[in-house]
This record gives sequence, C-alpha cells and structure tokens, in this order.
Amino acid sequence: MVIEGGRFLVIRRSPHVVAPGAYCFPGGTIETGESEEAALVREIREELGTAIYPFCRVWESVTPWGIPLAWWQGRLEPGVAMVPNPAEVASVHWYTPEDMARLPGLLESNLAFLEAVASGQIRLQAV
Repeated sequence: MVIEGGRFLVIRRSPHVVAPGAYCFPGGTIETGESEEAALVREIREELGTAIYPFCRVWESVTPWGIPLAWWQGRLEPGVAMVPNPAEVASVHWYTPEDMARLPGLLESNLAFLEAVASGQIRLQAV
C-alpha cells in the first residue's frame, strides 16, 4: 500500500476482474517462485503502469475464504504518472483512512486492515 499526504492509494476494480467495482488497495496474487516484493512490483506495473519500491511488510492476514495476504508499504516512482490498465482498474483514488473505510463495496480484507491501523495494531512508516 502507498500513503502520500495522509491518504492511501486506492483503486476501484474494473468490471473484468473478480469483485468488479470493489474498492481496494492495488496488488494481487503471488505467482509461483515469486517473492512478495516482486509480486507487488509486478502487480503495480500491471495495474497502474508505474514502479513501486516496497520497503516494509506491515501485516499479514487470511481472507474468510482462506487466501493468505501479505501487506506491504511502498513508495511510487517519483515523477511518473500512473496509467491505469482498464482491464484491471476502473479508477484510481487517494483516500484518508476514514474516507476509505466508508466506501461502499470496500473489500472486507481492506476494512480489517484499516481497523488494525486505527487500533494501533499496525504501525505505518511516514514517507
């Protein structure tokens, strides 16, 4: 996940992917033989057409259907515009944690993450 100016980078999923129209942090599945960091770099490039520099694993969780999630904080490549891939991303937003938590259709795992941040279970690094 990326934070700039107290706001999280959030995407709304395209109609062509699982959970169409849902809001969530950008990211995705780790491919066979891929590290968590490499998966994040690849997924951000595929979804947003830019580079990310992962620097801190901040949390892990498991979805209600048994999918393990690794939560990483990273920095976007400075000065490079995002170019959302319409096959995966309908729109890109920057939301405060409070605004993000109120989004209709926010993925449940993202809400759990925001609650853990709010309760102090997760400490995010200032960038």
